[in-house]
Amino acid sequence: MRTHLADWFPILTWARSYGRQDLAGDLTAATVVTLLLIPQCLAYALLAGMPAVTGLYASMLPLVIYALMGTSPVLGVGPAALRSIMSLAAVSGVASSGSTDFVAATALLALLVGAMLLLMGALRMGFVASFLSTPVLSGFVTASGLLIGMSQMSHVLGTPLSSSNLWVFLQSLAAQIVHMHVLTVAVAAGTLLCLWAAKRWLKGLLVRSGLGTGAADLVAKAAPLLVMLASIALTATLGWAGLGLAVVGDIPQGLPGLVFESLLGVSAGTWQALLLPALLIAMLTFVEQVSIAQGMAARRRERIDTSAEMRAMGGANLAAGLTGAFAVGASFSRSVVLHESGARTAFTGLVTAVLLGLTALFFTPWLYHLPLAVLAATILMALGSLVDWRGFAKSWRISRADFAAHVLTFAVTLLVDLVSGLMTGVVVSLVMHLWISSRPHIAVVGNVPGTEHYRNVLRHEVVTHPGVLGLRVDQSLFFANARYLEDRVAEAVAMRPGLRHVVLQCAAVNDIDASALDSLETIVQRLSDQGISLHLSEVKGPVMDRLKRTDFLQHLSGQVFLTHHQAMTALVQD
Repeated sequence: MRTHLADWFPILTWARSYGRQDLAGDLTAATVVTLLLIPQCLAYALLAGMPAVTGLYASMLPLVIYALMGTSPVLGVGPAALRSIMSLAAVSGVASSGSTDFVAATALLALLVGAMLLLMGALRMGFVASFLSTPVLSGFVTASGLLIGMSQMSHVLGTPLSSSNLWVFLQSLAAQIVHMHVLTVAVAAGTLLCLWAAKRWLKGLLVRSGLGTGAADLVAKAAPLLVMLASIALTATLGWAGLGLAVVGDIPQGLPGLVFESLLGVSAGTWQALLLPALLIAMLTFVEQVSIAQGMAARRRERIDTSAEMRAMGGANLAAGLTGAFAVGASFSRSVVLHESGARTAFTGLVTAVLLGLTALFFTPWLYHLPLAVLAATILMALGSLVDWRGFAKSWRISRADFAAHVLTFAVTLLVDLVSGLMTGVVVSLVMHLWISSRPHIAVVGNVPGTEHYRNVLRHEVVTHPGVLGLRVDQSLFFANARYLEDRVAEAVAMRPGLRHVVLQCAAVNDIDASALDSLETIVQRLSDQGISLHLSEVKGPVMDRLKRTDFLQHLSGQVFLTHHQAMTALVQD
């Protein structure tokens, strides 16, 4: 029982050896990541269409839950741009943005994401994330990055814009561009310039001025927070809010409470409408989380438990939903910051949650004059990690099918909506997989002179025999490709009138199902009618076990050889 409990709560294991050195590293890392997280969580809350304070809520109890259940000591858990805009897209279809129903539905979406992740983690169903191939993810994320940028242009230009997809955005922009607010544009442009300059040059300038490397790095990472504070001071001092610059306004003080009553008030239709988006967000969250966690674990020579990670992120999203926030996930940038700042254990997340709790308790009134344009600029600066144009060229070089899935996912996401784009990518990937699987590579092979190796006659200088045909099947055999195998064997045999033997080299056949077995029976019968024997070579143990459980071997007109060379040697002499 204790072991099972420790599987669900790894903190029970690592906390036993926690020491003073661990504490020092965790406190430092927590301080640094808090400075980074404050402007991000406020910005991502607005990106999700939620009140700014819910960004703080999404960064408190979820971090605590992940610290208790997660296995990565440096995974940066909390709000992220992609999940925020997916949440906005999903909930906008069932509730009006800014309404109490919208806030409740957003919290419900986070709850559903958490429940799905927790259930899949408990059942060790991480394989479902395999339905999201790399090209599909790349196309989806790139299009999402562009949509995120479009969604922030209303705050950058100071005029309302619609951004549900590219066409709607362009039409809205054409109609509203003449109404842009000059001061808002100037604040957004100035913020972008400051953030870009700080990212590019600030650390180097501070080091050259005599500041220590560690301190310079801390100041550079805190640049978004410093810019945010400077913008608040300027807006309050110069009265920019009175000149039409939109600001965050009142942010409630205090810690989040549980929102059971709001969740129970959501209609059954809303629950049903959010199930599919919740599943897609859960799958995407897990893929991204495991990718980041495994990458960080490799750097630190550690290991993670993927099922535990899925459960931990499920618990974190349940916590977000129950406290009225939005769906959370892993952030690569914050994970890198945690690693580079010396984080030793998941205790960093607990400290970060406490620091953000203090911010929510005492410092939210200071954020009243924070311009929305500054938060929009903060989001725009983070989009570089999402948009990946090189991925298109890479998928084109590797596989035309992958490229088609890549482009189609990108186009549908950008031109229709996020959920349709991701669903299209999943469906296209599965269809492409079935298409490729239904047409396995089957090569005519011959002997490499002076060896016992057999290679494709189209690629190598090899020796063949007119009376014996060697065919190498480079894939497992199942219902989707069984008929194709029949056709390819018949085609190859028809081109060789003096043929007496056909040998299927099965080294790459890892599995065989009932449909494929029926096709082999058919091939045996057709070849026998022509006076040709069918033989098998290099059949793997599990496949042979399956053949032995049937009467196929009794019907086989030829033999089963241990190696293909043995088959060819014996049959050529026949």
